[in-house]
Amino acid sequence: MVVVDTHCHASPVWFQPVETLLSEMNMAGVDKALLVQIRGEYDNSYLVECMRRFPGRFSVVAIIDTDRPNAPEVLEGWLRQGCEGLRLTPSTRSPGRDPLAIWRKAAQLGIAISCGGSLAEFASPQFESLFREFPNMPIIIEHLGGGGADRSEGWAEYKKVLRLAQYPNAYMKVPGLGELCPRPMPMIQPDPFPNVPPLIQMALDAFGANRLMWGSDFPPSAAREGYRNTLRFPMGHVRFKSEADKEWVFGGTAATLFRFSG
Repeated sequence: MVVVDTHCHASPVWFQPVETLLSEMNMAGVDKALLVQIRGEYDNSYLVECMRRFPGRFSVVAIIDTDRPNAPEVLEGWLRQGCEGLRLTPSTRSPGRDPLAIWRKAAQLGIAISCGGSLAEFASPQFESLFREFPNMPIIIEHLGGGGADRSEGWAEYKKVLRLAQYPNAYMKVPGLGELCPRPMPMIQPDPFPNVPPLIQMALDAFGANRLMWGSDFPPSAAREGYRNTLRFPMGHVRFKSEADKEWVFGGTAATLFRFSG
């Protein structure tokens, strides 16, 4: 199985440089990774450099300043340099006459959107409308749609996000268990998370394995369970119907959306 991490970060000025990520990937048996730009950074040149230095290992999801009138042209420029996706939020809107200009440009260019936001944003009617407006553009919901933050009875808010699975262009990222569970004190061995909420299982039932993808959230996850455990804990915890379903979540789905060609 080719294992793909669809949500990690690298930076020379924040978090860690790419060499740290590569070391963790190699030790954990992760073959490829999606470098997702950090919030507030509009210069994607370091991520492009990483992709070129290590061909076949990385693909890049860029962030641009969508408040700039020329944002659609800026996006085209980053795609010419090799970026394969764009990171937006559910509430991202463009200035000028067309508030969906940047979404429309991404759809025209045939790229996927990796969408970061809060549980409330993902559950909003405004976000749902984007799936109807752009039915052929993959929209990937990051961090399990914020389900780990849901404190409503029966995960009612999270279930609103899961209803987006009715749209064939909706995808979701599955995080490590440390994003969903508190750190046990004292530490429990060998499984530190004995009471895992069924949020990943609910997503699997709603979306199916071929629209879910694992993402480590490294390096923030290093302050939780650590990189290797973001992979091995959900691999062992989730009840997959088949080995093929496991392969979809931990690599196959990502390979249908990104080339990782360098």
